[in-house]
Amino acid sequence: MDQVFEGTPKADIRLEGRKVIRGEVSNDWASRLQWKISHNGKVVGTAPARADLDYEHPGTEAGTYEIVLELWKYEGFKVKDHGKFVEISNKVNYTV
Repeated sequence: MDQVFEGTPKADIRLEGRKVIRGEVSNDWASRLQWKISHNGKVVGTAPARADLDYEHPGTEAGTYEIVLELWKYEGFKVKDHGKFVEISNKVNYTV
């Protein structure tokens, strides 16, 4: 059975200090939802975003941080990696 992708998922995120807050996800595919955190252009981690509407990255190293919301897109067993994460929100940046 294949997953049906109806519509394009979209969510808006906003920054309050170092805390990122997400709105509801429209056209949600009900797969893994995660925050992707980058530091100076390099991905430094991910965190689950399904259960909580906000996230605060504990990193204190100086530089520019970027956070975006991603959703897993399942592509079936015929594809070697079975799917990929797709960005579904705007990106927010802050500097330490």
